[in-house]
Amino acid sequence: MKKIVIILIIIITVCGCSSKDKLDKIISENNYIIVDVRTEEEYNISHLKDSINIPYDEIDKSIKLDKNKIILVYCKSGTRSKIAYNNLTNLGYKVYDLGSYEEINLPKE
Repeated sequence: MKKIVIILIIIITVCGCSSKDKLDKIISENNYIIVDVRTEEEYNISHLKDSINIPYDEIDKSIKLDKNKIILVYCKSGTRSKIAYNNLTNLGYKVYDLGSYEEINLPKE
């Protein structure tokens, strides 16, 4: 049993992409929409370049985003982006959670 677990860990380590690799691939393919799910006030202070603002509590069936693109979501700490991630995923979008705004290494305005 130990050997099986060790082999699985090795396979996952060797074959799995890190989240940074996955994000780099998404960015390089240029097929994404960045959504800041913080409040409008927070967004107006500073936000990721080319992002749009849709507060997490306004994400529902009325939201119309391109379902052919990957939706990148972020907020201040990562809590609201997790909620937005779940809501958008349930609405049929492909979503990637960037997490906390301060930790994102993308151009900011």
